[in-house]
Amino acid sequence: MNIDALKKRIDVSTKRIPADVVIKNGKIIDVFNLRVMEGDVAIVDGYIAGIGEYEGLEIINATGKFISPAFIDGHVHIESSMVTPAEFSKVLLAHGVTTVITDPHEIGNVSGADGISFMLDQSEGLPLDVRVMLPSSVPATPFENAGAVLKASDLEPFLAHPRVLGLAEVMDFPAVFRGDEDMLQKIVATADQNGMIDGHAAGLDANGINVYRSSLITTDHECTTKDEALDRISRGMHVLIREGSVAKNLKVLIKAVTPNNARRFLFCTDDKHLDDLVAEGSVDHNVRLAIQEGMDSLQAIQLATLNAAECYGLKEKGAVAPGYKADLLLLDDLDSIVISKVLVEGKQVAEDGKYNGAAFKSSEPPASLTQSVNMTKIDSEKLAISITNGKPMHVIEIIPNQIVTKKKMVAATAENNRFVPSTTNDLLKMAVIERHNKTENIGLGVVKGILIQNGAIASTVAHDSHNLVVAGTNDEDMLVAIEAIREMQGGYVIVKDGAVLASVPLPISGLMSDRPFTEVNQQIIHLKEKLKEIGFNGDFDPFLTLSFLTLPVIPEIKLTDLGLFDFKTFQHISVQAE
Repeated sequence: MNIDALKKRIDVSTKRIPADVVIKNGKIIDVFNLRVMEGDVAIVDGYIAGIGEYEGLEIINATGKFISPAFIDGHVHIESSMVTPAEFSKVLLAHGVTTVITDPHEIGNVSGADGISFMLDQSEGLPLDVRVMLPSSVPATPFENAGAVLKASDLEPFLAHPRVLGLAEVMDFPAVFRGDEDMLQKIVATADQNGMIDGHAAGLDANGINVYRSSLITTDHECTTKDEALDRISRGMHVLIREGSVAKNLKVLIKAVTPNNARRFLFCTDDKHLDDLVAEGSVDHNVRLAIQEGMDSLQAIQLATLNAAECYGLKEKGAVAPGYKADLLLLDDLDSIVISKVLVEGKQVAEDGKYNGAAFKSSEPPASLTQSVNMTKIDSEKLAISITNGKPMHVIEIIPNQIVTKKKMVAATAENNRFVPSTTNDLLKMAVIERHNKTENIGLGVVKGILIQNGAIASTVAHDSHNLVVAGTNDEDMLVAIEAIREMQGGYVIVKDGAVLASVPLPISGLMSDRPFTEVNQQIIHLKEKLKEIGFNGDFDPFLTLSFLTLPVIPEIKLTDLGLFDFKTFQHISVQAE
């Protein structure tokens, strides 16, 4: 800030000159005291200059409305929306989210530093304030092959970027526990820049949290139980209550929030698909759900605003108060959180659930990002799982709407010593195929709970290394799905009887579309409608579920391009039990 801007703000505050914008007749949500108060909100140069009685060059009449700070998503992977930052911005602003803390971990695993640069460049100058945490674990573990490796030396140049806040979710806990030099270099380099360091404490007990906190890690978004949340809070961490498309933890974790510890909680979505964002919203959905679960509405708004801002050191955000940016919402009520208007720095960007701010367009992605599916041709022999009929085998059992899985022992169904999928027993074949560097690695396994009755589904969205993942009832349809993905250079596909029923092309690193969000949303809706034709009738998203079955840092058993992975022993295991 220069002295002239400061003087102008003071002149508005003292009423010597009129404000640029004044919001009148609204009820102001005071997130510091958790109360509602009355007064005008005076705005100049995008900042709040005062609350009281003011005159302005522009008047916004907020009669019958509540004036709230705009919402902040504490942890989100923009790539999971399947659209570019510019299109993502239009969706979130319509839902009252004006700031996000994003981790370009997904595109980093595919396209390395080029992917991070792409996300920073594409989010520059948007009305959505995109703050970035640098991906800490690329690849997430040494037990899989990603498209890139990001060392401390690769990340350090990004630390000076004005929108980079620190180091994103440190999910390689064993590396921290062992004191691996490169991981410690990432942490120290971030700390030297006064940056934040996010955690990923899935499955860690209190002793594990001790290690994390000793390593300067201050947040966790992987809690699934009340006790886990309290363990983290008691050791000085911030807990991000996640409600995404597949990981839905809010209803359980909200019970851990009390008047004594509420300031240590905030909301996030982590991974949320575009159709869910459009239909139910982002953090605004978290706020509504928290209220439905019994949380006081002002408390829920505090978690989504002030708590998130203070956690990430955003000193000018999160409150309706002098000196804060005028990122504001006009709400119709405090129960359903219906958002009437959204303001960014005092200017309207959305109204009644629709973006109506300035027009902007994404630039073309570089060729290095649009040619990311590089793999040799696959045949049925490479999909064969050798197994003895009747003998026990390790099976991945999904838990609907959760990213954790169960390790099951099931008697094998085989013909000629090869596994045969059984829809009667809900046992499908699954494969993870390395798609970045033509290594020809193929991990094979058996999954229970996907619930499709025929055909196959496949995707290049497969956390975190984003290899090609496919599951099906027969090899023929799986092979057609694999080839369709290769031709599209990434995306989602459904195949039945050798024909592609529906697809969503994601040509940017196999993760994002280059099309408008409205078009992509229709593609996703069509894709999900076609799931019925392959017999799926579950109450979860099988594509999202499949995408997390490849994540070895989450309990209990997963599949990577190197084979089945046991989280408890942190090693690969065979399909056939010993």
